Amino acid sequence: MSGVLATVDMRTQLAGHNRFELLLFRLSDDQLFGINVFKVQEVIQCPPLTHIPDSHSVVCGIANMRGRTVSVMDLGKAIGGSGVSGAESPFVIVTEYNQLVQGFLVGGVDRIVNMHWEEILPPPKGIGDDNYLTAVTRVDGELVQIVDVEKVLAEVVGWNDEVSEELIDQAEKQGGQNSLQPLVLVADDSSVARNQIKRTLEKLGIGCVLVNDGRQALERLQSWADAEDMPLQQRVFMVISDIEMPEMDGYTFTTEVRRDARLNQLHILLHTSLSGVFNHAMVDKVGADDFIAKFQPDVLAKHVLERLKSWRDATVAA
Repeated sequence: MSGVLATVDMRTQLAGHNRFELLLFRLSDDQLFGINVFKVQEVIQCPPLTHIPDSHSVVCGIANMRGRTVSVMDLGKAIGGSGVSGAESPFVIVTEYNQLVQGFLVGGVDRIVNMHWEEILPPPKGIGDDNYLTAVTRVDGELVQIVDVEKVLAEVVGWNDEVSEELIDQAEKQGGQNSLQPLVLVADDSSVARNQIKRTLEKLGIGCVLVNDGRQALERLQSWADAEDMPLQQRVFMVISDIEMPEMDGYTFTTEVRRDARLNQLHILLHTSLSGVFNHAMVDKVGADDFIAKFQPDVLAKHVLERLKSWRDATVAA
């Protein structure tokens, strides 16, 4: 398995074509789960773990992996199920999310499948808001649940979502200089990520509209463009989009926006947890304006304020 995953950087050729590869695994029963291969550094048999006193209940311990210390979490417990630490031969999926490396203990690893983002669907609405899924799909007729890892990490590790007073003061000064009411469209399949961005924007005094994926974002922009009697960029000063989303990923979304003459001047910031194997060339290829790694509230706030100043200056001049 590790040999297959060693070629992950070559798989970036799938990006931009609304395709990706999904690593399938199981926890304590026969239910299949999935994780994007782009997030995976390697898969190994669980090594000896050293318990850490007073650690979170889902943290099994730490292990030395290739000269670095990695925290290993029982993913079964983390999503509210039974643990997998008692499995006969558990595996650790070593991942990088939001610039942090961590291992997830799973019962067994199945295989890698090549998927189209249109095959990845939002979770059924009936399961409520307390679930740990960002999406579901089917592989060979079998249901696959895609875990909201960002939610797991927010609960276990926690994230700093505070914006510095300096940037808040800067936002207040900018807001007092102009009566234009800016708007940001935010697209992200993780409820945790959407709310993190929303809180950051609220602290800057900026309104936002939240959607769950690239297709919803594109349809929302197109509906606004149909209804507006002015160029859309005079109202929406930027779009913040995740890359990995069901139905339409951020690369494809950006490509579609650039193809639409009514939308192609919009500023698009790709906001991604793909910090380890992220292919920087893809940003230029699809025409995004920039990208930043999740989740750094001051970095996001600084970028938003810089963009807001440029937008206001250009709008006033027009």
